[in-house]
Amino acid sequence: MDLREKVGTLPFSPGVYLYKDAGGRVIYVGKAKSLRNRVRSYFAEDKLADVKTGTLISEAADIDYILVDNEKEALALENNLIKQYKPRFNILLRDDKTYPYIKLTGEKYPRVYVTRRLKKDGSTYYGPYFPGNLAHRLVHFIHRHFQVPSCKVDLTRFHPKPCLQFHIHRCLGPCVQGLTTDDAYAAAVRDVRLFLEGRHTDLARDLRGRMESAAADLRFEEAAGLRDLITTVEEIEERQKMAAAKGDDVDIFAVYAEPPLVALNLFHLRNGQIVDRREIFWEDQLDYEPSQFFSSLLKQLYLDQQFIPAEIHVPVDFEDREALEELLGEKRHRKVEIRTPQRGQKKHLLDLVETNAKHSFDARFRVLKPSSKAIQEALQDALNLPDPPARIECFDISHIQGTDKVASMVVWEDGRMKKSDYRKFIIKTVVGNDDFASMREVVTRRYSRLQEEKQPLPGLVLIDGGLGQLHAAADALEAIGISDQALASIAKREEIIYVYGQEDEPVVLDRFSPILHLIQSIRDEAHRFAVTFHRSRRAARQLTSELDRIEGVGARTVQKLLKHFGSSELVRAAGEEQLAAVVGRAAARRVKAFYELPAAPVETPGARQPS
Repeated sequence: MDLREKVGTLPFSPGVYLYKDAGGRVIYVGKAKSLRNRVRSYFAEDKLADVKTGTLISEAADIDYILVDNEKEALALENNLIKQYKPRFNILLRDDKTYPYIKLTGEKYPRVYVTRRLKKDGSTYYGPYFPGNLAHRLVHFIHRHFQVPSCKVDLTRFHPKPCLQFHIHRCLGPCVQGLTTDDAYAAAVRDVRLFLEGRHTDLARDLRGRMESAAADLRFEEAAGLRDLITTVEEIEERQKMAAAKGDDVDIFAVYAEPPLVALNLFHLRNGQIVDRREIFWEDQLDYEPSQFFSSLLKQLYLDQQFIPAEIHVPVDFEDREALEELLGEKRHRKVEIRTPQRGQKKHLLDLVETNAKHSFDARFRVLKPSSKAIQEALQDALNLPDPPARIECFDISHIQGTDKVASMVVWEDGRMKKSDYRKFIIKTVVGNDDFASMREVVTRRYSRLQEEKQPLPGLVLIDGGLGQLHAAADALEAIGISDQALASIAKREEIIYVYGQEDEPVVLDRFSPILHLIQSIRDEAHRFAVTFHRSRRAARQLTSELDRIEGVGARTVQKLLKHFGSSELVRAAGEEQLAAVVGRAAARRVKAFYELPAAPVETPGARQPS
């Protein structure tokens, strides 16, 4: 059946339609109040003259549809199908950034982590948090005041001794028998839950009761600590009350477009204050149309989000705005408004976001050089790091089948490579081809030395390799008592970035991402430096192997010859007088005699033997 004929058989009911190419691949997903009317409109003369629609219809070989009860269901189903099939004619959200949550695990001894992915794993999730580093600050607060850790230690069994976090009073030490009790740890976790749920009044009341009990039992040091914690919690509660009176939660969108290039900025206002800015870019919007663009974008952003703001401001109205408002309101359990401000303070804020979108466009597509601080903050956000990394130290291992094993360390600091801090390592303790053991040795040597010299650790340790290399480096750091070092690896070919502690949430950056390009350039420089050192070591070994066989000529004499002549070939070609001028007459005679010996015959397999 011809495609136009098939369109004539579609029902007038609401639903979702899927255009497919000749290979059966879904190339476009749309939704409609009336499937037949909506799909038939694609074949109108003015629509076919449109570049995008004309190309879509020329490539479409079939159309499929799914009926639903109403437009809201169609909106939700359309969003799910777009994310499932990623049709190339749809506007796809390509975003390097997801906002962090705090995860409180459901283990016997629960721990807290910053995560960007929600899972049905029995854990409790709080957030999302704006800006991204707020989640890290809250987790640090939990470590310091409630002593519930974020470690990777196996807590299903006891260990002989605790890690550094216990000694600096940031963990109760459930990993070692006798350091804490189940009741004490459960009480700390209960405090963390109250804190993360925002029940600060209940938390302060509970803490006050424990303070009075400790004072009555003459445990004055414990009572003083609880008193200080009560003061901190009450201050947080007061600040939140003041902030809540300032305004509502609003997300503001604006774009700057020079099709096919589009830059979008999203400002998050929380309690009336701008708390974060988000940038998203597209390079394939040949037929950019603002209302269709925002309709698709808002569905992809919010229908799967846990948190939805009270207001969303966009620069243009769009067809299914009211249905999307209703659907988001049901999801939020409170009213949601999507507005297009025309005047006043809200229009002023929208203009401000548009100005930032223009700047983002220039910085991305006109290649303006960002500041060092901006690069560090972008790195922190992309990799979900606790702090912006001012210094990155990157390691790579190089060898050929386990021979001449070496490693390199290169340094990126304040926006540029710092060659004066590069380091070379000769692998000393590893036998055979074991990259993981080699990485453990190098990381141990490097950071043991920094500890001895009381030097600061880098903002990020980057490993050239996959999960095995990452865990080898983590094991080495843990063995020398470093448990809070930011650590990541970048796997070859896939270019996936693994951050230690978040391995089940690998960072997959857009191939055009400047952050990915920066990490790749640091990794490539470490690889280049390691390979260069490996080649020089291998060349030196090959050069000296021939001269080392000369009887009566020692290692120091060989070094003199190679330093003067440059290679064993030039030593071979030199006359006795030239050699004598460097190493003396006796050594020169031995060298010349060695090279004048007839070469041993080499038998070729299968060669005919003389009769």
